[in-house]
Amino acid sequence: MQLRGFSSTSSRVFDLISLWILPVGYFLLLCALFFLPGRSLHHKLFYGLFSIPALIALCLRPQGFRELVREPMIVALLVFVAWAMLSLSWGPVDGESFSGMFKPPLHTLLLFVGCYLLVRYRSDILAPMLFVAAMVALIATTCFLVRFAHHYEPGARLVGGGAFDNPLLSSHLFGFFCAYWMSVSMSCRHGRLLWLSLPAMLVMFAAVIATGSRTPLVALTMAALWLSFICWNRRSLVMLGALATVGISVFCLFSKMITERGDSYRFEIWQIALQKIAEHPWIGHGFNADLAIDPGVGYNFQEPHSFFLGVLYYVGILGLLPWLFFQAWGLLSSWRQRVQPLLIIASTWLVFGIGAGLTEGGGIISRPKEHWFLLWIPLALIAALSINQRARRLLTVPVQKLSATGLQPLAADAQVIEEDGLGPKVLRLTDGSFLKLFRRRRWYTSGNFNPYSERFAINSEQLRRMGIPTPQVLNLYRLDDGSSAVHYAPLPGHTLRQVLQGITAPAVRQALVERFGKFMARLHEQGVYFRSLHLGNVLVLEDGEFGLIDLADLRIYPSPLSLSLRQRNLRHMQRYTEDKRWLFEDHFDALLQGYSTTASRAAVDNLHRQVQQGGRPARAH
Repeated sequence: MQLRGFSSTSSRVFDLISLWILPVGYFLLLCALFFLPGRSLHHKLFYGLFSIPALIALCLRPQGFRELVREPMIVALLVFVAWAMLSLSWGPVDGESFSGMFKPPLHTLLLFVGCYLLVRYRSDILAPMLFVAAMVALIATTCFLVRFAHHYEPGARLVGGGAFDNPLLSSHLFGFFCAYWMSVSMSCRHGRLLWLSLPAMLVMFAAVIATGSRTPLVALTMAALWLSFICWNRRSLVMLGALATVGISVFCLFSKMITERGDSYRFEIWQIALQKIAEHPWIGHGFNADLAIDPGVGYNFQEPHSFFLGVLYYVGILGLLPWLFFQAWGLLSSWRQRVQPLLIIASTWLVFGIGAGLTEGGGIISRPKEHWFLLWIPLALIAALSINQRARRLLTVPVQKLSATGLQPLAADAQVIEEDGLGPKVLRLTDGSFLKLFRRRRWYTSGNFNPYSERFAINSEQLRRMGIPTPQVLNLYRLDDGSSAVHYAPLPGHTLRQVLQGITAPAVRQALVERFGKFMARLHEQGVYFRSLHLGNVLVLEDGEFGLIDLADLRIYPSPLSLSLRQRNLRHMQRYTEDKRWLFEDHFDALLQGYSTTASRAAVDNLHRQVQQGGRPARAH
């Protein structure tokens, strides 16, 4: 009993972390620098709301580590971190403890762990969360620009508010979110979102220009070229044309800004850094080594102003190899799995970071700060998406565009199975397959970021991998009017409601209800919360097993469902008169008997108590 109670408590803690704490922590990691008073608070928020919770979750479910280490990017990262820690043995001896040097790599690794858990259990919220974070950045940046323009003096450079204190570092975040809006403009499916992304991109680009930093302009050019390549379509031609136009305009309007500061001692810094690298080219000077470069200006630079040179200086060629590998593998994985829009965004961020890191940075592993937006944040998201894409928890079927003229031959002579005031909703096509239509949603709703047709496909695949029969998705479509559709092969069988209606022998019906109770308990114990669970959405297959249909309104939780979610499932089934009579009146004991074979005693007692209290059935629909 104590063991079961501990298991239940650990499951609730894991659910709280995966479903709520990690999303909040990731959101603040992305946008909190725009409004926090300093970086130290940003560090604490990351540690308390993302890094430490991710560590606790990994300790509660250590089996997740096996899936992590199957990802080549994670393996390369572990090799890189291990080599960096090993380099402490030949680095300089200073007063900082080993534990202090170990914390930055640990928190970097936990960023990857947290992103993996976030994508695995809350992939539905990821796209809306990125959008809201980008909106926070957009609003804050607009305020920064207005204030900057109001107090502008010749030669001034935009720093921004919040935790920003350096125009070059500020440009990293402005460019990061400019790359986001650029990605949205290339991949969004709704006109309103497109028309929002274009001015948002211009605002963030204006902020980059106002910082007076030139490297982000190169990085954004690289990001635009990558987007044109990975999303090759008609918009790519527009992107390339706009890139040329903007490039010429920026050079003409801001040529003084681009040329007046010369090379900012970059070549001198790089030459001195290469001389120092040549002293220990293979193993580097050590992760904890100091770096001081004076290019002849009377003061020292603490970074080589290049991530590439920084890696060579600290961990040498042997450390550079895994560093180069996980970036190259991230881009290759994004290209291979470009059906996933989030990978397009993440890979664009990575390309932007690679471009910005050509002449900026140098600290290879640091606490959370602006440099994380150039490397670790994009890489962690790509790794998480790749792992879960390979496990088929994300969309794997490409979405095809379907015009009204293309829909007509597909739906010709089809039988209307379900319709509403706007027209057909479910069609049985002439080949026996089904086409289910989902109406257009408002652009700012979750249905826009995660269309219900795609939810249907993802849920179907996940349930099939759990051993629960579901329809086989054949195609996904996006219609001209903003609606979506899923084309699937039906399961052979009849709904449980139809089967029960055709049974006249009470004993046979009772046995079937008992089997359904066992099936329902299996769903609940596997974390499947099917909001629309009723006897019309459960099929009795030809082999006697149960299957599920109408899967868009379904969610899979990390742990067995809580008692409250099970109650909500039961209340929904009590809304249907026939379902209520068969399950909760005539054969309730059989339902409990089947449910108890899998579910815990507490869950069975909860079901019994709820039905005895007489949940009020709502009007069926």
